[in-house]
Amino acid sequence: MTLKDLGWNAGFAREFGTFRSQGWKPARLIRDNKITYGALLGDGEEREVVMSGKVYHEAQTDADLPAVGDWVALDVAENVIRARLPRQTRLSRKASGRSTEEQVIAANVDVVVIVTDATSDFSLRRLERYFAIIGRSGARPVVLVNKSDLCPAKQNQTAVEAIRKLQPGVDVHITNATKSRSLSVLRPYLQRGVTITLIGSSGVGKSSVINQLFGDEYQWTDEVNELTGKGRHTTTARELMILPQGGILIDNPGIREVHMWTDETTLRERFADIATLASQCQFHNCQHGTDLGCAIRPALEKGTLDSGRFAGFLKLDEEISELHRNRKKRQMTIERRTKREKHQQARRHHERHGDEDGSSGGEA
Repeated sequence: MTLKDLGWNAGFAREFGTFRSQGWKPARLIRDNKITYGALLGDGEEREVVMSGKVYHEAQTDADLPAVGDWVALDVAENVIRARLPRQTRLSRKASGRSTEEQVIAANVDVVVIVTDATSDFSLRRLERYFAIIGRSGARPVVLVNKSDLCPAKQNQTAVEAIRKLQPGVDVHITNATKSRSLSVLRPYLQRGVTITLIGSSGVGKSSVINQLFGDEYQWTDEVNELTGKGRHTTTARELMILPQGGILIDNPGIREVHMWTDETTLRERFADIATLASQCQFHNCQHGTDLGCAIRPALEKGTLDSGRFAGFLKLDEEISELHRNRKKRQMTIERRTKREKHQQARRHHERHGDEDGSSGGEA
């Protein structure tokens, strides 16, 4: 095994130049154990390492902390991460719940494979979110319409056509992860040094795909439920793995919530057709309802604009706006708290030391 097998390239080598003189070595993080990390060196040696205080304190947010897929400068004498190299891609989502924080799903990923099926899991709105997140990350999307044996061929093909309409130019493949030959469509993406990750809802067959890629039962999977046609997803933590036939895979737990972590620019790019229509409205603050001169409403009525796509746009737009509002509130709270703490420190200092000018004064 070499660094190149792990995804090392000229860009990372340039970034690492300043650390080489320290005697540190490049390593890629393959596992996050919460307190420690699993790190893989270029010779294939795996070590359990910890993060230095400097790396922790220099991180402005949790998203800046090392994550699975990151390249780091490792002090091999002490098994300490001394620095994290800049990421070339970053697949993120908003942390679940009411958090306003970014959650890094995987770092330095080249190809993101979305696993879905044409049965109850199929949702163009969810796929729309996946494509938005992947587009912002800088990675390339690929879609597997899995569990093809559970649906008629026409139903599978209809799903493929809908996905290609939603994301023109995307590679979409119909697969059955229980048949190894079916997954031969992934071979072109599994090149030396290329990192892929699988995302998708629980039960769509991601673990079965991984088992086939490894050629054995790498991950245990439940039997298929007779009612839902789904097996329970068994992945519980993110992990980077080197595939026997070449390539690198980062596995992710099933994603039940796909909260947006993006911005208005990405939203406009993903929905350029809607943005163009909206620009034709008579008034710039048009609500696209009963407003006079609205360009969106006639397009919906004529069917030239899909109502589901427009509803998805409005929902994503509102989520981004809410995220920004919550982040602003959080920032204001932090600023007020910081200001209050400074006032308290100043008051304590005054009480402790007194006003020297006032205490030393007196009548001559």
